[in-house]
Amino acid sequence: MANRINIAKNVGKESWLGRTLPSLIFHTKAVYPNESAFVQYEKGTWKPFSTDRFIDLSEAFAFGLLASGLQAGDRVAMYLESDVYFCITDMSCLMAGLVNVPIYLTHSAETIRYVLGHADAHAIVTSDGARLKELTEALDDSTSVHTIVVIDANATSERGKLPSAIQLKSFDEVCRLGKTRLAQSAESGRELCDLVEPSDLATIIYTSGTTGLPKGVMLTHENISSNALMAYAGMVGYRSGAGGEVMLSFLPLTHVFARTLYYGALAHGTSIYFSHPDRIVADLASVHPTILPTVPRVLEKVYARIVARTDAMGGLVGKIARWGLSRAQATKANGVGVLHKAADKLVYKKWRDILGGKMRFVISGGAALNAEIAGVFAQASITILQGYGLTETSPVIAFNRPNANRLGTVGQALDFVELKIADDGEIVTRGPHIMAGYFKDPQKTKEVIDESGWFHTGDIGHLSDDGFLTITDRKKDLFKLSTGKYVTPQLLETAISSDPLVDQSVVVGDGHKFASALLFPNTEHVQILAKSLGIASSLELKDLIANEKIVRVFDQIVAKANQNVPHWSTIKRFRIVPGELTVENALLTPTLKVKRAVVTQKYADVIQSIYADEYVDDLKDENL
Repeated sequence: MANRINIAKNVGKESWLGRTLPSLIFHTKAVYPNESAFVQYEKGTWKPFSTDRFIDLSEAFAFGLLASGLQAGDRVAMYLESDVYFCITDMSCLMAGLVNVPIYLTHSAETIRYVLGHADAHAIVTSDGARLKELTEALDDSTSVHTIVVIDANATSERGKLPSAIQLKSFDEVCRLGKTRLAQSAESGRELCDLVEPSDLATIIYTSGTTGLPKGVMLTHENISSNALMAYAGMVGYRSGAGGEVMLSFLPLTHVFARTLYYGALAHGTSIYFSHPDRIVADLASVHPTILPTVPRVLEKVYARIVARTDAMGGLVGKIARWGLSRAQATKANGVGVLHKAADKLVYKKWRDILGGKMRFVISGGAALNAEIAGVFAQASITILQGYGLTETSPVIAFNRPNANRLGTVGQALDFVELKIADDGEIVTRGPHIMAGYFKDPQKTKEVIDESGWFHTGDIGHLSDDGFLTITDRKKDLFKLSTGKYVTPQLLETAISSDPLVDQSVVVGDGHKFASALLFPNTEHVQILAKSLGIASSLELKDLIANEKIVRVFDQIVAKANQNVPHWSTIKRFRIVPGELTVENALLTPTLKVKRAVVTQKYADVIQSIYADEYVDDLKDENL
């Protein structure tokens, strides 16, 4: 059937099922031991952790947590940086049968308080004194938390206003407790892990929804382990073990996308270097990774930087760079022949050098990636593998493989994953990747998982005859014009935001005669444009975006985006807004999704000005 992936092809692949997450690291110890399995950046240098050391620390911390009054099934919140100590804490909880609850570092105190209370967290593991201080406000009325562990031992002297009933311990102190218990017990770390079942709850991840309170997604050991193993099995040519692939990890491990990719890398003995968004450019140059998990926004910024630098180059070098860029933009596919070889040597190699020079796979997830950008990178032999999934699906539903990579799609379904398009266009899926449900919310669980076990994603899309999935929009983001026609904003927004001049775009128009857009400009690139147009780039942003010449360039960007949608859903008007959408100002979720309701409320006056005269006779358009 064209709308369903047949799972009969999975004969002989059952070993991907029925696995606990700790079993992955013990398999790695036996098959792919690595002296630099985890590499932490500390005090200006890279500090390696071997497979053996990682296991020893995880076992000690696991037994130490149990010695601190915790027992299997208890919830342990993790308010941690996305580094090796996040992974050790995570593995320790999994070994001990504890359920960990990662909390975004960007969450407000109110949200942290809600998550801790809703999850009935019994303990929290955090990074340092600064993070401990951030937690204090959220703990003033906690009735469940009895222990806080801080990775930085110096922070244990900084109790501040923590409730007196809460024990404050250091990571080293808990590890010492664990080693003592291990020495006094006949039980080994491996035997402790053997008590854990694949169907046991591994983690509760609170989704950063665009509206309302976050929901606690319950994922089992098998949910995540099978998803990681199946995803990596599709990575044709993947080199396991020391001396094989090298991953640079900078995405938050609180998000299931980065976390599942980490488990897959762990299972293959891959060296993982933990970076940070603020250091990524320097770390790409020093680490020379072969794998980079990322999100489209980062790739869009890399592309924008390439375009800006190319436009700014002078002389013969500039002419060559612009020729190479225009060739990549026009071809949108791997080229051949003398001209391509020349462009590759003179231009594209420099692009690859930006990514460290050894990149084999860029894995993109979390949102839609503009096909044009993917095509430009493909021309430069930078392979971008775009995938698709949700927290509730552990997360991967489908992804593009190295040997089956189709631009503009999110690839084919994983093995054991069923996928089809419902009658209303919604993407639904079924298989071992589907969550156990929403914590304490059976009603919401029933709303998304039907009686036949199909999970309703809330996304709209279509499948090709050979099973490649294309996402067109979020079901809840669709809006109806007063003409009765529906608009799918994501296609327009992705196209517009791929231009270096636009940081973000939000399409609006629900209930109106036509669609419009709020465009949030990139200040740096607007200044570069102004200089090229002979406009004083020192002017304030609000003055630059009011300039007629600059507005005309934005008009061209919108016109280009309009070419790919039905005439009745094209953007008729737009406003360039001198503002930013960020996690910090609560206009983006921690996974960088736009909070549409919040944005439209904040900029209600701008939207009102767009439609102030929509029904004036001279605005009538027969195409509306």
